Amino acid sequence: MKQGKDIEFCQENALVITNTLFQQHKRRLYTWTSPDGQHRNQIDYILCSQRWRSSVQSAKTRPGADCGSDHELLIAKFRLKLKKVGKTTRPFRYDLNQIPYDYTVEVRNRFKGLDLIDIVPDELWNEVRDIVQEIGIKTIPMEKKCKKAKWLSGEALQIAVKRKEAKSKGEKERYKHLNAEFQRIARRDKKAFFSDQCKEVEENNRMGKTRDLFKKIRDTKGTFHAKMGSIKDRNGMDLTEAEDIKKRWQEYTEELYKKDLHDPDNHNGVITDLQPDILECEVKWALESITTNKASGDDGIPVELFQILKDDAVKVLHSICQQIWKTQQWPQDGKRSVFIPIPKKGNAKECSNYRTIAVISHASKVMLKILQARLQQYVNCELPDVQAGFRKGRGTRDQIANIRWLIEKAREFQKNISFCFIDYAKAFDCVDHNKLENSSRYGNTRPPDLPLEKSVCRSGSNS
Repeated sequence: MKQGKDIEFCQENALVITNTLFQQHKRRLYTWTSPDGQHRNQIDYILCSQRWRSSVQSAKTRPGADCGSDHELLIAKFRLKLKKVGKTTRPFRYDLNQIPYDYTVEVRNRFKGLDLIDIVPDELWNEVRDIVQEIGIKTIPMEKKCKKAKWLSGEALQIAVKRKEAKSKGEKERYKHLNAEFQRIARRDKKAFFSDQCKEVEENNRMGKTRDLFKKIRDTKGTFHAKMGSIKDRNGMDLTEAEDIKKRWQEYTEELYKKDLHDPDNHNGVITDLQPDILECEVKWALESITTNKASGDDGIPVELFQILKDDAVKVLHSICQQIWKTQQWPQDGKRSVFIPIPKKGNAKECSNYRTIAVISHASKVMLKILQARLQQYVNCELPDVQAGFRKGRGTRDQIANIRWLIEKAREFQKNISFCFIDYAKAFDCVDHNKLENSSRYGNTRPPDLPLEKSVCRSGSNS
């Protein structure tokens, strides 16, 4: 460290040099040894703020550390009293590839003792949820994180041991030779390892195994987790505290999704065209059609834990759906969703530049799919043929192909053509539910569907 400017730098920035604060043996002070071993010097330093000077307990070198350098390892020991932060309870992640037979047997036996008739939907669902969670945690192993593969071969590790022995004995020439050999073999092993990983990625891509493909890529390169250091409030001021950021997100989502849902209901309540009750075949279809390997909702129960129960789960879920259909009351877990903000573009401190993904309970998806299927047949009659996107068999790519065909023909016949592209900001988030209900009421959608549809729109909550 140069005396003069560097010392002035420490003084100006209120820094202390930790490895000059304590009396140590000379072997614990020098940080560099000349190649001929005749000269030693202290040229490496650890700086810290004067605020933390009392927290430094020691600072010294470790001459025997095998770090492959002519510099010695310099270590400083700090003792800090950190603010205790409560641990966030993370949901239990089941290993869904190893669901034991004991789980299905115990759950089926517990389901037999349930009262599926004279009970409100919320109480019935709470009993079902508790049974599945309790037995699932007891019988299903927890998903283990995939450890990164070690790419160093046994040969390289053996040479590393010999290199350490040579350094401890002071055999400099032998150490230098072993160090060069270790670096050469390590580079070879690393190249071979990544070559094998790339071959697996290419094979998964060729076989169409998309999930295995991206999982292998994530395991190989690691996952980047963007940290949300701060966010701006509605007045443009930066918020850095976790609680303030959480309140800001709650405020933003409430403004985004809160609509005027207290208009007087003009529906006279007279049902002119009765809809049939929820059928078991509908529940079975809905349960089987839910995509697997998806993030579970606030209850932490993935759909695989119901699908493996087959008819037993269908019977219980059918009873819950039937009670919801009759009482028009949803269980609290079905009305609760967790919003996950994903940055889109622009300033990452603005809440409006995030896409909010809602994670909902998998069990509630069964009833939602049944409602969607029943309403879809009426809605399709109201939609024009030219409308595409979010419709079965009518993809947006077909419309883009039509636009391209029109442009080509216009150029061929030298005709002018104009297009208007309109992008609604957060179109799905800003749907007016009152107008949605009115359009459904006066279209071909039948009145019996409306009360339950209304309860879905008006009673949702988020976290």
